[in-house]
Amino acid sequence: MFKNIGIVLKKNLSSSEASLVNGMLSVLLSNTKSIYSINQTDFEGVEVVDYEKFNNLVDLIIVFGGDGTLLGAARKFIELEIPILGINMGAVGFLTDVNIENFESVINDVFNGDYILEERSLVGATFSDQEIFGLNEVLIHSGSYAQLMRYRLLIDGKTVYEQRSDGLIVATPTGSTAYALSAGGSIIHPELNIWNIIPMMSQSLSSRPLIVSNMKSMEIQVIEGPLDHAMVCVDGQK
Repeated sequence: MFKNIGIVLKKNLSSSEASLVNGMLSVLLSNTKSIYSINQTDFEGVEVVDYEKFNNLVDLIIVFGGDGTLLGAARKFIELEIPILGINMGAVGFLTDVNIENFESVINDVFNGDYILEERSLVGATFSDQEIFGLNEVLIHSGSYAQLMRYRLLIDGKTVYEQRSDGLIVATPTGSTAYALSAGGSIIHPELNIWNIIPMMSQSLSSRPLIVSNMKSMEIQVIEGPLDHAMVCVDGQK
């Protein structure tokens, strides 16, 4: 049973949203005495703590916001391996799939042990001595409007293809319903251990999405294009 709850709130809550959150926190406080946040908040019953204390105390994180808020929380707390529950206060809600109207019933189920814990795979990238991780996708982009880049894709050290396109998306199964979907990628069941590789606006008649095991290592070599302002993005963030 979860005893110590951490919360993450969407930025710039409206007064009506704050009122809804306050009501949901009251439901939480009827099930637990301890709610923590690493961000300053005026909500009653919430203790503001630093990252280390949050890490040591919290055994469930509840995100109040949209998919963007949940993705940010997943990246921020990636090392903690703490379960995350998303409450939809955004526009889409692929990841934050608990509606406000069902909050009390869902929370009661969670505290009674009636829940399923899903593990989601991540995708990571190393570039310029930096290492980043994403829940949805990592992509490389030319960084320019209507300007192609030529790159080489290698899997386990072997060249798969070279082509010209706006960029390349490497998406997780979770990310298959996000940006990858709009680029023509397949919808993938979240329990599969695979990556979805999708060229963006490719200048090739034979260009197709590619699905590979996430146990494979990939390398993307930019051969030609705007190297000075090419971008690497993770979950929509540069």
